[in-house]
Amino acid sequence: DDSWDGPKDNGGYYWQMLEAVAEHYQVDLEAPVATIPDDKLDKIFYGTGGKELNVSFTGRNGRKSTFRASFEGVINNLERRYRETNSEYVRGKISEFMTNRPCPTCGGNRLRKEALAVTIDGVNIVEVTSWPVRHSLDWVEALSGESSPFSQREALIAERILKEIQARLGFLVNVGLDYLTLQRSAGSLSGGEAQRIRLATQIGARLMGVLYVLDEPSIGLHPRDNDRLLTTLEGMRDLGNTVLVVEHDEETIRRADWIVDLGPGAGDRGGEIVAEGPPEDIIQHPTSLTGAYLSGRLFVPVPEKRREGNGAHLVMKGARENNLKDVTLDLPLGKFICITGVSGSGKSSLLIDTLYRTLVRQLHGARTQPGDYDTIEGVEHIDKIINIDQSPIGRTPRSNPGTYTGVFDYIRDLFAELPESKMRGYKKGRFSFNVKGGRCEACAGQGQLKIEMQFLPDVYVPCDVCHGSRYNRETLQILFKGKSIADILDMTIDTAAAFFEAFPKIIRRLETLQDVGLGYIRLGQSATTLSGGEAQRVKLSKELSRRSTGSTLYVLDEPSVGLHAADVHRLIDVLQRLVDEGNTVVIIEHNLDIIKVSDWIIDLGPEGGDAGGEII
Repeated sequence: DDSWDGPKDNGGYYWQMLEAVAEHYQVDLEAPVATIPDDKLDKIFYGTGGKELNVSFTGRNGRKSTFRASFEGVINNLERRYRETNSEYVRGKISEFMTNRPCPTCGGNRLRKEALAVTIDGVNIVEVTSWPVRHSLDWVEALSGESSPFSQREALIAERILKEIQARLGFLVNVGLDYLTLQRSAGSLSGGEAQRIRLATQIGARLMGVLYVLDEPSIGLHPRDNDRLLTTLEGMRDLGNTVLVVEHDEETIRRADWIVDLGPGAGDRGGEIVAEGPPEDIIQHPTSLTGAYLSGRLFVPVPEKRREGNGAHLVMKGARENNLKDVTLDLPLGKFICITGVSGSGKSSLLIDTLYRTLVRQLHGARTQPGDYDTIEGVEHIDKIINIDQSPIGRTPRSNPGTYTGVFDYIRDLFAELPESKMRGYKKGRFSFNVKGGRCEACAGQGQLKIEMQFLPDVYVPCDVCHGSRYNRETLQILFKGKSIADILDMTIDTAAAFFEAFPKIIRRLETLQDVGLGYIRLGQSATTLSGGEAQRVKLSKELSRRSTGSTLYVLDEPSVGLHAADVHRLIDVLQRLVDEGNTVVIIEHNLDIIKVSDWIIDLGPEGGDAGGEII
């Protein structure tokens, strides 16, 4: 089912089954797991293997019945439910009990010992692919150099292969990926890294007359690595290709041959070409917002003085996850802190994998497995930790900024209070598209119908009964200031803020969405259509609308991704507000405007991969 309670909480069939197994095998269910013998624990985890037991079952009506049944086991039950459920919520809950571990037979190497016995220069294939790309390239170059271990005949056979390997590894180095290992799982790569790997394969093709389209290739790149990437793109252009890049990075814009500037605003206020031409023309353009930041007419000012902080410190000693080299992280609390460093220097390993996972476990009882470290001090100075990441605010069209921030609750309260609603007996739930009553049942309140396309991605089409409004005819007859609940979901945040100006609770939440620069999105816009940066700013606005405790630690990983210089300016103001209330904000960032306004910088390096992992 789609509910999620611990079996003991609801006392249902599953818990009573567990009690019967415990009674049969004489297991004390209150005993610590470590004290239960392995053979008995095996029965609880993996079931009775088809053997039937007597089970006494008490139903919800209080009646007792006895029957015989076999027990599938806790782990088998969870695995089956994980496979069979359609509920993201249940799947997420079950995945909290899962963790990845290396295979005990091969130790995570994936190959049999016979394959690993084949070596070149004393090294097997797993060792070569576990090195960072830069190290692998040095090794391959040594094989074809003067000190090569190959005989003349072997060198002749290897020559063409080594040349190809060198070229391909060289392309990865050129696009700033020299810190990755060749055996790194594709699922663990960021969007920018995956895009640059695809770019590296294109460079190798050396095609001419091709139009290449790239969407923000600079994501996650330190300015040093960005310079390498731009040199690569210029090389592709010089071969006779056209390179079209969607980008906010100032250095990329300045090195372009031609700029197309869209605006003037976002959403309904955008969609026009404001200016086009070489960078010098854009800089001089009177109405281009991009030109204003490039020319220096608009800029993010450097603070006149840095915050002193509250005197307390959070200190994590001996962090050694991934490439970290026993580092000590000392965060002065009550400050705006930036963690910087070249790509692959260990920023995410330190802040997200180690510090965040440790604190969310200690403060909120999460089951996350933190990275390896020795000790942590100063946890008593913070009351909660919040990671505002770029994951979606919902995975279905049901989730939207209105429901996520809670503002839609207040709007539904307002509609339920209208005289027409009271006359008809409509309560707050009538105006929800997630429960039966007021919603359109043809599409179950989604406004769209999902068409499964077998091997292709699912396609959503507007519902032919409600035409996308999500509600039935009776619900849409209730109007506030001439607008139905569906009309309000279709409003932009800016329009809704003007419409509800007399309602403080509603306006407060809408203003926080405007503060983070999201006035252009619609209140009922499907979460699946929001970009990562937009989803992150919706989460940020939700945090801003809460009453501050003044001792929260906020963690953000590159919030500037996908943001124009003007949006970065607004984001900085919002983050400064969080710190002004006494909280601590820690950001992993490459954007120089955000770095320059911080109170404290922790720089990792000196390089990426094995050559990084130290606090410089």
